[in-house]
This record gives sequence, structure tokens and C-alpha cells, in this order.
Amino acid sequence: MPPHFHHRLPLSLHHLITPPRTTVLLHRQTTPILPPPMSTMSSSSPSHSLHPDPDQLNQAINYHNQTKHSFTNYARGPHGLDWANQPNPFRRYISSPLLPLSHFPIDQNNPNPSNANDNNNSPLYSSLFNSLPSPKTLSKSTVSQLFYDSLALSAWKTSGLSTWSLRVNPSSGNLHPTEAYIISPPIDSVSNSPFVAHYAPKEHSLEIRAHIPSGFFPKSFPEGSFLIGFSSIFWREAWKYGERAFRYCNHDVGHAVAAVSMAAAELGWDVRILDGLGYEELEKLMGLEFCKEFKIPSRPVKGKFPEIEFEHPDCVLVVFPNGVDEFDVDYGALSSAISEFSKLEWKGKPNVLSKEHVCWDMIYRTSEAVKKPLEVGSKFMVDLLQPSGLVSEGSYKGFTVREVVRKRRSAVDMDGVTAMERGTFYQILLHCLPSGSGSGEKQRKQLALPFRAMCWDAEVHAALFVHRIEGLPKGLYFLVRNEDHFDDIKKATKSEFKWEKPEGCPDDLPLYELVRGDCRKLAKQLSCHQDIAGDGCFSLGMVAHLEPTLRSKGAWMYPRLFWETGVLGQVLYLEAHAVGISATGIGCFFDDPVHEFLGLKGSNYQSLYHFTVGGPVLDKRIMSLPAYPGRGIDA
Repeated sequence: MPPHFHHRLPLSLHHLITPPRTTVLLHRQTTPILPPPMSTMSSSSPSHSLHPDPDQLNQAINYHNQTKHSFTNYARGPHGLDWANQPNPFRRYISSPLLPLSHFPIDQNNPNPSNANDNNNSPLYSSLFNSLPSPKTLSKSTVSQLFYDSLALSAWKTSGLSTWSLRVNPSSGNLHPTEAYIISPPIDSVSNSPFVAHYAPKEHSLEIRAHIPSGFFPKSFPEGSFLIGFSSIFWREAWKYGERAFRYCNHDVGHAVAAVSMAAAELGWDVRILDGLGYEELEKLMGLEFCKEFKIPSRPVKGKFPEIEFEHPDCVLVVFPNGVDEFDVDYGALSSAISEFSKLEWKGKPNVLSKEHVCWDMIYRTSEAVKKPLEVGSKFMVDLLQPSGLVSEGSYKGFTVREVVRKRRSAVDMDGVTAMERGTFYQILLHCLPSGSGSGEKQRKQLALPFRAMCWDAEVHAALFVHRIEGLPKGLYFLVRNEDHFDDIKKATKSEFKWEKPEGCPDDLPLYELVRGDCRKLAKQLSCHQDIAGDGCFSLGMVAHLEPTLRSKGAWMYPRLFWETGVLGQVLYLEAHAVGISATGIGCFFDDPVHEFLGLKGSNYQSLYHFTVGGPVLDKRIMSLPAYPGRGIDA
């Protein structure tokens, strides 16, 4: 996502009102959650038989309130960009063995992938939402393809004396705080024994960090399974965005989860977050527990803090063959097996990203408060893939999955002219539903691609500003993604909203018209005065069921709500490109004015992420170069 952030403050906004620290040691231990007898966790209904810590809840909610933008004040951040200390976007583990992966053509008509010796045909993008193809065998080629179509470089850009890279997975400000790891059984031509490796996107290679016990996978996972881990380097994002960076890092985790889910589906593989694992298990699993501890200051401080470049483990995904209906994950036994990882010989030392840093203490206090403990005794279940609805198949341009994901770009400007057909709009929104369609069930469980990677019920909705949809009046609309929330949302928002299904809306699409009118100027003003929010076909704010979710489940749900918005944002990106236009995520918006416009009070529902979809304006001053020069297949 391009760095949309303007510092100009508004004079007024029509009918809206302007809304109104100690030292801590990082890496404190978390206490496992011990559920009562017979407690279970399914992929859509995790066990929450715990009492959330009020101090942790208060820290998460205080962080959220402190990092809001308002008409008169932006969240705390740097007054300018310290270009001399811009973080290196590429983490490397110095001295660890580097194994190059295979490359693949974007164009299906090019039959000669570089170094790939397996069938690399990519299915049509739209087909994945109905059913997954037969699973491919776990091999160097298929693992290469997974990373190539999810987390690899997608292009280099150059203008004047500046050159920068783009990736398949988007990132706020193109800063890429997310790192990825693979924990895998033996793979021919990669490793003769099970291993942990860090993915290096610039080289499209694996850095082998450790070899793990041979019994780890057979005891816990079905044949053909492996794990993908994500971690965040907060400093990369905080360098530019200050305290609000913790939000953006978690948006990016969600985008990465969705990117891997789509690339896995392309190979006939399913994906789930192993959310029963706690922070300490994730640290050990990815070899991140050896970073130097540091004390969080009582206020933002600038200086040399190399330890601030540590990686915060976010989550681990299990990737397994489609068709495996159910398998048991004993989180207690898995935790015991992971504890042995501390004794492994870990190879490589992380490179230094900046010479000097700024420690935004609020980020690190909050990351401590939202660490998830181990849930011992949880039950892991696999729900069947629920197909998404299809009302306008002709909207898609016949692109393959690889063509869509690797050609995805974040639009910097919208043309203010391109219009979208109503059927296309409905089709895009059908693919934004967590439960799919056609089953007759209410929207709640996350069963459809790629939302099924998340093991909690949907908590994020969308307030849509319709600008240029042919056959649909301009105005404010609302997509209810968990219909258990419908009555509560209707009661919480303005009483004058109509809540009527728009003309031609599919029966299983819970979309409602709230009020008619031209919202282009309003959308721009609410999104930090950015024209892009009003110049597309439509824009939206993702509204999360925030404080009740944290109070019922725990502060650890705070980052997960942002993950969910990132997954939804990734779907919007891919849908836009699949129908021939573009999109962009917007992290800068005026929080409480958005809530006031909707009539929301308190913290029960909060806007976490904005987005815009429309016809892009291409900057002809910028030249595109191949992602991996010299291969002749990705120009």
C-alpha cells in the first residue's frame, strides 16, 4: 500500500463534531490457559473459558484510543523521515545456508519455468472460490510456487535515482514488517531432515536455520503438512508511522495470511492458524527466543537500540492437503515438542536494519499486553470449504491465480471516472463474506476462502461509500459479515438509517442501504483528506466488534481483529484486479469522526482499516523492472 498520509488539518466537516507511563522488561512469560474438562476448540468456535486480564484489556484499549487520528491532532509519530536510518526491508540471517527456490512464469503460455520441474499450471482465479484443485505433492517445486505466489517480489520500480521493490503481499508504506518462516518435514533437494528456514524474498530463497527432530511432524500433523510462521519487526513500520505502526503491522499480518492461503489453494492445500499455541511456543518454533531483552522506556526515546529490531512472533499456519477432513492437534503435546527447539543448533545471525532508532514505548507495552498464552487441551477441527456465491461470472477477465496475485498493485491515485456494474459490485462483496453462500446459514463462521484460515467467528463488517456503481444510488451502505451482530449494529447506528436491501441484491448477500447521497467529499475528508477515497467506484471502512470481543475472549484478540481486516483487504485487492481495475488500503483516517458519522458511541464498534476500489491512474514517470532480473520470465 502506498504511503497515504497528509498532515493538512481540516477547518470543518459537515455535521460532524471534533472528538475530543514505568519501565517494563520485554519478553515476559505468559501463563498457559488450562480449560475445564471437555473444553474444545473448533476452527470457528475457540474455547474462551478464561478471565481476561483487566490490565491487559486496558492497555489494548488505551493504545487504540491514544493512536486515533482526529481533526485537530494526529497520533504521535516522527515529525519527518530520518532517511539515514530507513530500515532495511530485507532481513537476512548471516552465515546460514541459502537455498535458491524455483521461479515460475506469470504468462501461462510460457511453458518453461526457470528451475521448475513440476506442473506449474495455475487455475483460474474465480474457480478457487467454488472448490480447490487436487492437492499437489509437497516438493521443492510446490514450496517454491507457494512463496513465489504469496510473499516474493513482484517487481522493481525506478524513478530518477530511486529504485524500490514491490511484493506479492502488500504492506503499509511498502515497509514490510512481516517476516516468514517454514517449518517442514524433509523435502527432496531442500533438506534430508525436517527443518526450520527463513524465507528471503529478495533472493527468493530459503535460509536454513535449524534441523528439527524427525518425529515432530508424524506425531502432530497429517502426511504432506508443513507450517508457515509469521513475525513482525515493529521498527520497520514505526520508523515512518510512530505509535500507529502497531496497527499497520497487524494489517500486514492479515494480508500475508490471505496471500499464503490463496497461493496454497492454488496448489490444492488448505490453511489454518494454529491459534492454540501461545507466544512462547511461536518464539521457539521460529527460533526467535534468542534475541536480546531490552527495557521499554517510559516515553519515546531516540538512540541506538539494535535489540529493538527483534521479531515479534505473530502466528503459525498449518498447511495441509485439501480433503483432510479432520485431524487432532494436541496443543499440550505440541508445546512439549516445541520446547525442545530451544536446544537446537540455530544457524545465522540477523542483519542490522538501521544504525539508530526511535523506541515508541506504547507499541511495545501493547505488544506485551496482547501476547496470547498457550491453550492446553483445545480441539482443532477442520470445517468443509464453503463455496462463495457467483452472480456475475462474466465480471472476471479469465485471469489465473498467479496473474492476479503477482500483478496486484496498490493504486496511488484513482481516475474519478471509472464506473462499475452493479452485478460486479455484488460479486465482489459475495467473495468478502466469511461463510460463503448457498448453504442457507447466516454469516458468522469463517468457512470460505481465504477467511477459513482464521479460527474465530467473523468480527469485522464494512461501511461502504458507493460513488460510481451503475444501477445503484450513491450513498452509504453496510455489509453485515456476522449476522448475529445485525440487531446490535442497527441499534448502535443512527436511527434514521433505512437498513433496506438494495435493488437486485442477491438474497444471501447481507448488504443494506442506509442513506442516499453523494459521499465523495465526505469519504475523502474522513480518510485524512485523501482524494483516492472519493475518486474510486466505492470505498469503505472496516468496522470491528472491538471492546466486547476483547472483554469476552482476551486482549490477545486485539491484533487478530486487525488480521481479519487485512484478510478482507487482500480479497478486495485481488477482486479488483481480477475484474480489471485496482485498489488501495488506507490506514490514515479520522477514527472518531467515522464513528460519529455512523452514530456509533463508545468502543463496541470501531473502524480499523479503510479501503478504496476503482480505476487507477498510472504514473508514467515510474518504470517497472522484473522482480528477478536475468530470468527472462517476469518482466
